[in-house]
Amino acid sequence: MSTDVNADTSVITALKRLRLPQTQRNREFWLLLFACAISGASLTLVQLGALGLIDPVVLAIGGGLAVLAFALHIVLRLVASDADPFVLPIATLLTGLGISMIYRIDIAKHLTAWDAYSTKQLAWTAISLAGAITVVLLLRNYRVLFRYTYIFGLVGILLLLLPFVPGLRIDDANAAVWVSLGGAFAFQPGELAKISLALFFAGYLVRTRESLTSVGTRFLGMTWPRMRELGPVLVVWVISLGIIVLQRDLGTGTLIFGMFVAMLYVATGKTSWVVIGLTLVVAGVALATQILSYVRGRFINWLFLFDPNQVDPDGAGYQPMQGLFGLAHGGLMGTGWGQGRPEVTPLAHSDYIITSLGEELGLIGLFAILCLYMVFVSRGVRIGLAGQDDFGKLLATGLSFTIALQVFIMVGGVTRVIPLTGLTTPFLAAGGSSLVANWIIVALLLRISDGVRRQPRVVIG
Repeated sequence: MSTDVNADTSVITALKRLRLPQTQRNREFWLLLFACAISGASLTLVQLGALGLIDPVVLAIGGGLAVLAFALHIVLRLVASDADPFVLPIATLLTGLGISMIYRIDIAKHLTAWDAYSTKQLAWTAISLAGAITVVLLLRNYRVLFRYTYIFGLVGILLLLLPFVPGLRIDDANAAVWVSLGGAFAFQPGELAKISLALFFAGYLVRTRESLTSVGTRFLGMTWPRMRELGPVLVVWVISLGIIVLQRDLGTGTLIFGMFVAMLYVATGKTSWVVIGLTLVVAGVALATQILSYVRGRFINWLFLFDPNQVDPDGAGYQPMQGLFGLAHGGLMGTGWGQGRPEVTPLAHSDYIITSLGEELGLIGLFAILCLYMVFVSRGVRIGLAGQDDFGKLLATGLSFTIALQVFIMVGGVTRVIPLTGLTTPFLAAGGSSLVANWIIVALLLRISDGVRRQPRVVIG
């Protein structure tokens, strides 16, 4: 009798497992349809608000991107049916809102179709979605990436060094982070470097986690690592400072070091690593402020923005002031799509796209966007925590934290919570290399989420 009951239970469990992937993908389908509908409505409202008419060509192009998003959904049904159902719709909606805002700013600046940032963003979105589809198709098992840990580390360092190669660097850029190929194609190798370094950090920490967690000195209620284990943190700290000094790129240096410390904490569970990381950040910021004029200038703008004796309101203070004025103009409900003046703020389509969205969508709309980011990051962290192998857990957590840290740095910078740095707001801001990198992160999270639901308990390392 008990044998029959056990057999029936096994059959029911198997049937549930067969239905679960289909349920996940159906949920993703409806969420993706909702995301595309909101994106299309945003483009339509921008045209009605700014032009008073509807351009069907733009909507047709947006529809083409929706087709690519659903193509990725179909690929997931075929090869990754257990993937998380929320990641793709959220990334699609954020990208669509970003395109709508960039298009609205192009209209205000009377840019032609070929010169418009929205045209470039549409093209890069197509490339990004195609890249994500390629990653999902080719990367059948994310665990194979663990074999190439040190290769990814080397690739990450080489990508960061590319802007210093003669003939590739764009000399008139504010920061030495851009690479140009023949003058017609430019990208930021640091965006791809953060993914390579995340893969390296995950593989390295899996290999060294035992020594990092079991050896150390007990002091002040915490276990402090030996110098042998502290060495890698100091190396990453020095690399981050080198990026700030040589490339004038405060944002990328902060992002790489913050990502490493976060993954280190997840790998070891030791609070002492967080304390050490924060101490090194404070020491690095203090040192950079004293010896680097552009870092000191950012802190002056942050602390004394509305003091005319410290900051020139028509010079260095003009951009952050206009951004704050735009947020104030939007108020709680916003001016509505196409009804504000976001173009007054310099770089409103990239660095200050958050203030542009805040002006026309209001505080409520901005909070909704931040909630989308929060859900995206929480799903990524959940993917990591659900994983049974250490590599997938660290990789998913590190990639998710990268998105979270970028959002915090940019939103905090434009709202004067922290000094402004030169990063892009994920999925929203204009920028091809950033968009491609973030959609690769989406593809990796989808592959990891599918893998952790399919595989039994496996420990790597």
